[in-house]
Amino acid sequence: MGAYEQSVAKIVEAIGGKENIVAATHCVTRLRFALKDEGKVNKEALESIDIVKGSFSANGQFQVVIGQGLVDKVYNELVEMTGIGRATKQEIKDAAEAKLNPLQRAIKILADIFIPILPAIVTAGLLMGINNILTGPDIFYEGKSFVEVHKEWADFANMINLIANTAFVFLPGLIGWSAVTKFGGSPLLGIVLGLMLVHPDLLNAWGWGAAKEKGEIPIWNLFGFEVQKVGYQGQVLPVLVAAYVLAKIEQFLRKRIPDAFQLLLVAPIALLITGFLAFIAIGPITFAIGNAITHVFVSIFDNVPAIGGFLYGALYAPLVVTGMHHTFLPVDLQLIANTGGTFLWPILVMSNIAQGSAALAMMFVAKDEKLKGLSFTSAVSAYLGITEPAMFGVNLRFRYPFISAMTGAAIAGMFITLNKVIAPSIGVGGLPGFLSIVPQKWVPFFIGMAIAIIVPFVLTFVFSKFRKEESR
Repeated sequence: MGAYEQSVAKIVEAIGGKENIVAATHCVTRLRFALKDEGKVNKEALESIDIVKGSFSANGQFQVVIGQGLVDKVYNELVEMTGIGRATKQEIKDAAEAKLNPLQRAIKILADIFIPILPAIVTAGLLMGINNILTGPDIFYEGKSFVEVHKEWADFANMINLIANTAFVFLPGLIGWSAVTKFGGSPLLGIVLGLMLVHPDLLNAWGWGAAKEKGEIPIWNLFGFEVQKVGYQGQVLPVLVAAYVLAKIEQFLRKRIPDAFQLLLVAPIALLITGFLAFIAIGPITFAIGNAITHVFVSIFDNVPAIGGFLYGALYAPLVVTGMHHTFLPVDLQLIANTGGTFLWPILVMSNIAQGSAALAMMFVAKDEKLKGLSFTSAVSAYLGITEPAMFGVNLRFRYPFISAMTGAAIAGMFITLNKVIAPSIGVGGLPGFLSIVPQKWVPFFIGMAIAIIVPFVLTFVFSKFRKEESR
């Protein structure tokens, strides 16, 4: 048996035994269980196990925080010990979704669509950050960029930019694949649908505004009905809705067309109908809705930046606890597509760093050795963008570090918003996050990071003097 046999046996016992598990799966940091009765869980015994960094119930699932990398090994041991089948991801989703209300279900659908494509978006953001450093003025030389002074590097930077941009230019292709898969259709058709919406023959979405002003938007003339020949590069809503329609049409056809004719008829009919609907109705309507959503956020942050930055900074961590933070990734991507940058994502970085700082402070005030070790490792994890171990393992358990982190994130969020810090891409939501910020806004961003590090650390330290819980 594996190295974690004893710990896994204790986990199984603490969650009510093998017979209480309906299904189990895992994500980047957590074991996720669909349990018959969550009332049978012995939370105290569970959280006293060495490898367990915290536990909570959310979205109809009971989740046990283990940590990045280690969770894979623990899950493998769990499967071997309990005999739970590996092909249980859909089972656990179905079991969990049955307990959710419509809002929770909608949030979970968004999470299931965007989490699989997040690595590609983060990678693109990091690479775009490297390009920003090479092409941004006033970083290495006054008034000039690195590539302007060292022209031999220009093509190197251009190639990095092309590689980095790919995930954003063809974002509908990524979303199409993930969304159609989630909605029960063929992933390959989802990819084709997404790429169809960014076909080179269409007017580039980023050139739509200028073409509209000049009155030069190309059109299709469909028997006297004019349809704009416009692409949806970087857009989120058009492909999400079109993916749902495609999956439902495909399912409808598969039930009614004999197997012998499915290859010949299902995909062509589904794509043709969805394609026409996408360009005639879905695209234009959702494009307008996306612009309206962008306008609402931009208006709030333009008119009351201090309040917008403060509230989003304060509330982002509680949004993570509920899972609702997933609803803001599409908004970030929409802001990037429509305005060239998002002011929301930099605040996310402040929140993650603040959670790490509060956990780090707990390392100094805690008397329990396991809590000291957990506080340090989870702080490092949060500084690199993964906050679950810090939040669920340390900060929420004692409450005051969590509140301290929210306070620091709110102040930092307000500061960077007032200084109009924006990110043209989404990168690592921690200390390396500066790579995704426009270089001319690095100074206020670094000051914001300092606030997010110092304020939660000091507040947690001060609060601990009035509490006795830290010795637990």
